[in-house]
This record gives sequence, structure tokens and C-alpha cells, in this order.
Amino acid sequence: MKKNILIIGGSKGIGLETVNLLEDGHNLFVTSRSKDNLEGKDITHYTFDVLKDDISDLDLPDRIDGLVFCPGSINLKPFKMLKLSAFEDDINLNFMSLVKVTHQILDKLKASQQASVVYFSTVAVQTGMPFHTSVAAAKGAIEGFARSLAAEYAPNFRVNVIAPSLTDTPLASRLLGNDKKKEKMDERHPLKRVGTPHDIASMVAFLMSEDSTWITGQVLGIDGGMSSLNVS
Repeated sequence: MKKNILIIGGSKGIGLETVNLLEDGHNLFVTSRSKDNLEGKDITHYTFDVLKDDISDLDLPDRIDGLVFCPGSINLKPFKMLKLSAFEDDINLNFMSLVKVTHQILDKLKASQQASVVYFSTVAVQTGMPFHTSVAAAKGAIEGFARSLAAEYAPNFRVNVIAPSLTDTPLASRLLGNDKKKEKMDERHPLKRVGTPHDIASMVAFLMSEDSTWITGQVLGIDGGMSSLNVS
């Protein structure tokens, strides 16, 4: 039986690579603010803004077997330069919109034999890093929410979080904008390179598969060793 998988934010970066990996063999329902990069894909696409729209207004199937929530931000500034509104914006985009989407499709997830839900955090929640106060606070909320949700709805559906380190996506273009910047970021990682969308999307595909049915409530660091190794 094909799985019905809903991917929120599937037109760029990790979301787009997730579409590429899951397109064959599943019914994909993909939302994004535009259909850029998705033309010709065997998917059902909806124009959708997580900050403005309600997922309950979309014509989704009654059963959702997988949810992948990709929208996020990289807002790296010294704490003293961040206004309260910056924290509110990051919380709204990264966390509150995730809660809203999950709440509105809860019955559809429960209708699955065992749905798999995947959210995204950041290595900076576990490993304190300068200039990450806003994004780490928002992503840390996701980790706590996911563990509680996983406990509340086990065994009906599973909830896991992927916590990447810096990944070469359009969202990270300011940090990887030239060869010198990229080389510097590569060297920070024990495996001597930043992540690729495929590195992260491969874990999403695994968590959507039947091979992961005994995994829930986990925060999985896909980070080139950044969170757990010190090789300097």
C-alpha cells in the first residue's frame, strides 16, 4: 500500500531532496509558497504559507501516513542585537506553525496504522553556540514538543526530530556564499565538510520507511560529528 506523505516546504533544500527521494512509491502531498523546482514531479502540490494559511483548508486525504515539516530560519546575531520581535518571528515560523499544522491534521495522522512525523531542530540546541539564541530557543521548543507528542500518541504514530549542523541549502547561502566561507565551515566539522540536502533527506526517507518502526521520541544528530566529537 502506498503511503500518503505530506511534506510542508518541499520546493527547496532538504524539502526538495526529500521529494526527490520519496517521489517513487508514495503519494506525495507537497506544500510551498511557490511551485519552483517542482514542475513535472509526480506529486499533488498546494500553494501554502505556514504563517498565513490553514492546512485544514486543503483537500488532503483522510489518512496521512507521514508528515515532514521543513520550514525554518537561520537568524544568527549577537543576543544584544536581537529585538524581542526577532524571537517572536523565529518562534512563530519554526514552532507555532508546526504546532498548528500538526493540530489540524491530527485526526488524519491517527487514521494511519502508524504514521511517522519528522520535524527539524539544529545542532545548536544540544551544543551551545554563540549568536544562536533565537533559533536555538525556537528549535529547542520543537524537541520538547516532539518528545511529549511521541509519548502521548504511542503506539498510534511516531514522532522524531532531525538535528542537522550547517547544511548547504539556499537557507544557508549567506554562510556558504563563497569558497573561503565554505572551507572555513567545512573545517569546523569533524568529518571536514558541511552537510548536503541528501545527507539529511536520506534520514527522512529512513524514518518514513518500515525499517524505522521501532524508533520514536528521538532527536537524531545528523551533523558530521559536530554535537558529539571534539577532534581539534
